[in-house]
Amino acid sequence: QVQLVESGGGLVQAGGSLRLSCAASGRTFSSYTMGWFRQAPGKEREFVAAISWSGGSTAYADSVKDLFTISRDNAKNTVYLQMNSLKPEDTAVYYCVAQFRLSMGRTNPYDYGYWGQGTQVTVSS
Repeated sequence: QVQLVESGGGLVQAGGSLRLSCAASGRTFSSYTMGWFRQAPGKEREFVAAISWSGGSTAYADSVKDLFTISRDNAKNTVYLQMNSLKPEDTAVYYCVAQFRLSMGRTNPYDYGYWGQGTQVTVSS
């Protein structure tokens, strides 16, 4: 069982940066593929980024590639999402997700069994 708690959301101006954190419970954090999804009002949840359990492999949605960076610290049971050059269209609730040893490349929200409560990111123009 894994519990996920996100933090770091907030209000930022376009062009600014935010770093989201996700603290995970459990002693087997290093065996979980971790990721981030987001959901804007009136839209479906969409994949943002994922990182393999070792941290050696990452994947990004085309819309955030080269702008966002996902990373993890297995010693701290924490995954991060560094978001740079934010745009108003990045406004959404961001969710941390986890799944035991999920292969990379999975972008369907149903592939991830564990979800955090979400943190709001609002980018003003």
